[in-house]
Amino acid sequence: MAKEIKISKEKITSAYAKMVLEDGKKPNSIYHFCQALKIEETQFYQFFSSFEHIEENVFENLFESTLQLLTKSKDYKSYDAKTKVLSFYFTFFEQLTANRSLVLYLLTQEKSKLENLKKLESLRKHFKNYIDGLGIETINIPQEQIQKIQQKSISEMAWIQMLMTLKFWMDDKSPSFEKTDIFIEKAVHASFDMLDVTPFKNIIDFGKFLWKEKMNN
Repeated sequence: MAKEIKISKEKITSAYAKMVLEDGKKPNSIYHFCQALKIEETQFYQFFSSFEHIEENVFENLFESTLQLLTKSKDYKSYDAKTKVLSFYFTFFEQLTANRSLVLYLLTQEKSKLENLKKLESLRKHFKNYIDGLGIETINIPQEQIQKIQQKSISEMAWIQMLMTLKFWMDDKSPSFEKTDIFIEKAVHASFDMLDVTPFKNIIDFGKFLWKEKMNN
């Protein structure tokens, strides 16, 4: 029986990442993995329920690391929503690049693309919550249900954009992935231009003015 040693979530994740990159495949079983790590299975299950759980946690850690770096910046707090999103993307993809071999392995190891995408489920939830928390302005339509739909649409579209950027980065062969930086900047600017509510607000305000004038005459 393996002697119990001090273990943590980070140590398990790091050991798993090292093993899959060196062997090019998952360990045969949690039992074999624990034997190699010289820990008891019960210690493993204190932190993770499966190898898939570890893989999902990798992306969650990269997200949390990105936010920690951003919140350390005094300037970040004063940024508008678009600049915050740009800062997030650049920082997040720096984190991905620092772990590129592992990320590429995790997102291509399964034959089914759907199985690979499942590993991003936790990242998806965190990222959408992040976008929701930015308070990105939408057209002010005074129906609560419509406003909720608008906000959900923004975070969902932002997630689709994230997946597109991730795919572009995975395929990018430019030095220092400079084309990905260009892609990020153009994509974020374009998405916020599409959300520019000023022209629509002006039309709505003009319509309200005409309506009031008609009612008063």
